[in-house]
Amino acid sequence: MAAVDVINIDGDVVSQAELNDAIFNVPVKKSVLHQVVTAQLNARRAGTASVKRRSDVRGSRHKLYRQKGTGRARKGDIKSPVLRGGGVVFGPDPRDYSKKVPKKVRKLALKMALTSKVQEQQLVVMDRFEMEEIKTKVFAGIIKGLDAEKALIVTGEKNERLELSSRNIPGVKVLQTQGLNVYDILKYPKLVLLQPAIEGIEGRLA
Repeated sequence: MAAVDVINIDGDVVSQAELNDAIFNVPVKKSVLHQVVTAQLNARRAGTASVKRRSDVRGSRHKLYRQKGTGRARKGDIKSPVLRGGGVVFGPDPRDYSKKVPKKVRKLALKMALTSKVQEQQLVVMDRFEMEEIKTKVFAGIIKGLDAEKALIVTGEKNERLELSSRNIPGVKVLQTQGLNVYDILKYPKLVLLQPAIEGIEGRLA
């Protein structure tokens, strides 16, 4: 097991924590990460784009004028796609963009994402992140001192003061262990784990 320094809110080293090699030291495969991230992003798509076809448009089915003798192009009814207000021919229909990824692959990708942060030395472990009040300015000063102005902060349990203090800072996101996912880990340059969150992650992925 690899050992990492545990720092406090002031950035001072207070102890060390051991990281499970089965979770934080696995071979990283970009193809697996790509598969899971793509599935996550696809699941976010609403898939509600839709158009009205020729049969959905309201209007008469009577032919507008006779086929020959007018010197004009041949037209069908007023719902023809070539006319303004007519039906759409090749427009989108509601669809489901989600892709099913096996549970084992999702777990493996999460381990790979965590491993990548360890290998890139972008993993920070804190003993706790307690705030006396909800204050964005105070929170901004803390993360600046930790050099984690663009980071994903993972807590072991709900921390309302921390979550509310961070919500107006665009480069920071606070998640509980249950919501940890591959996309967010890779999106943010730095990963900050509170020490109780490590136990939660190991319990979830062991």
